[in-house]
Amino acid sequence: MGKILKDVTTFCAKHDIKVPSMDDIYEPVLKPKGFLRKVKNLQHYRVEIFASILDRALQELNDRFDKMNTDFLLNVESLDPASSFYPYNKDKVLKLARSYPKDFSSTDLLHLPSHLTRFIADMREDERFRKVKSFVELSVMLVKTKKSLKHPIVYKLLKLVLVLPIATASVERAFSAMDLVKNKLTNIVGEQLLNDCLVTFIEREVFMQVKDEALASCFQAIVGV
Repeated sequence: MGKILKDVTTFCAKHDIKVPSMDDIYEPVLKPKGFLRKVKNLQHYRVEIFASILDRALQELNDRFDKMNTDFLLNVESLDPASSFYPYNKDKVLKLARSYPKDFSSTDLLHLPSHLTRFIADMREDERFRKVKSFVELSVMLVKTKKSLKHPIVYKLLKLVLVLPIATASVERAFSAMDLVKNKLTNIVGEQLLNDCLVTFIEREVFMQVKDEALASCFQAIVGV
């Protein structure tokens, strides 16, 4: 809060904007003065405004992600390579691996703790990995240094983490397209035509590059004109 207040004060001073003292009593602009209880500006902006915005942001996150998804994302975060794997938590990484029962056998899960210990120690000792800040950079560096072969189980887990947001975004994109394409007029069409409509709608950026002449020629070839 202190840094934000300092930045705002600096901006206001630069543009000749009056800055209220944080020790003065807050005076509402559009509401009657007696409408609110008397509090200092610091209390109003720090608690009633700043904290309430944070509460709304948290509420929006809670509305979008249930407890299962939230726990899963927290487990993913425990493998974040930023700051030399500062958020690393072995127990959470193990829970993350258990989320993929078809990809990790009971033997893999049994040996994963020791693999993780060696992997984290290796990453923190190697200077080439100290500037890595994302999962993508980590995967690229692992392949580049051939350490993906040295830590195959952890690398497999990393690949699954990388695939997750892509798969999730693709599924959400497809359902959004379904809501738009499958309206009252297309509810009676066959599945093949609906699938064709969805493909062209979802990948419209690709199809927009196709020339009209090419489409006309392809259609004429199909119908035998």
